[in-house]
Amino acid sequence: MSGQYPPLTCREVKRGLKKLGFEPRTQKGSHEQWIKDVSGHRYKVTVDCPKEPFTGDLISSMASQAGISKKDFYKACRE
Repeated sequence: MSGQYPPLTCREVKRGLKKLGFEPRTQKGSHEQWIKDVSGHRYKVTVDCPKEPFTGDLISSMASQAGISKKDFYKACRE
């Protein structure tokens, strides 16, 4: 993996989602759902903590679900 995007922990991802305005949904099972409503559109990000550390493809997928670039998602998680 590129040094530009080292793996993220579950804690970092949750912190980043909070900063981006997402809120956790009531959980059933290991997959957490984080939601955010913007102008009538609901964004839903799935976080599966047992799969941490999260690397390239999973980070890209979560960023896409959040409706932002991988770079911006990573920045929110690492600040």
